[in-house]
Amino acid sequence: MTIQAIIEQKLADEFSPMHLEVINESHNHNVPTGSESHFKVVIATNSFEGKRLLQRHRAMNAVLSIELAEHIHALALHTYTEKEWTEKYQNQVPLSPKCMGGSKQ
Repeated sequence: MTIQAIIEQKLADEFSPMHLEVINESHNHNVPTGSESHFKVVIATNSFEGKRLLQRHRAMNAVLSIELAEHIHALALHTYTEKEWTEKYQNQVPLSPKCMGGSKQ
């Protein structure tokens, strides 16, 4: 199972999201072809209702603690309630910045 698939499965199981995207952005960085080290996650779930951004991110990091410790170098989190997603952000996911590390400078 790929790291991306593991992330998707763990987040789906824990948060039962109405919307979940796990995007492997490793190809935008100075890593070998086929790497799974840089991800962007877009998630909308009622589990985040009443939670501040830091609480949402901590919950995500707890679920992905093994992957963060062993596989993931960078993880961009875009966490929304279902209401926030449908009323404000749907199809407007922020673009990731260009890599400025390694030989990409």
